[in-house]
Amino acid sequence: MPDEQNPSLKDPELYEKLRDDGASKGKAARISNAAAKQGRSTIGEKGGEAGSYEDWTVAQLRERAKEIGLTGYSGKRKSELIAMLRDS
Repeated sequence: MPDEQNPSLKDPELYEKLRDDGASKGKAARISNAAAKQGRSTIGEKGGEAGSYEDWTVAQLRERAKEIGLTGYSGKRKSELIAMLRDS
């Protein structure tokens, strides 16, 4: 764990674990802060309703990228779009 603590992180231990697992800084911070506020078991119960990105069409993936404000997605292949969306 780094010596410098980010005071906006509510659960630095979970944040570091998520970063080690490959989550982006923003995603790890959102999850760790939500887990600290609502409890880790509650966060694990959320979601699970959306299908896998592999089941989406390229057009659907591009639309999702547009919705969340990503750029540079128009020339990407399906696997590259999926990676972009997962890393956002």
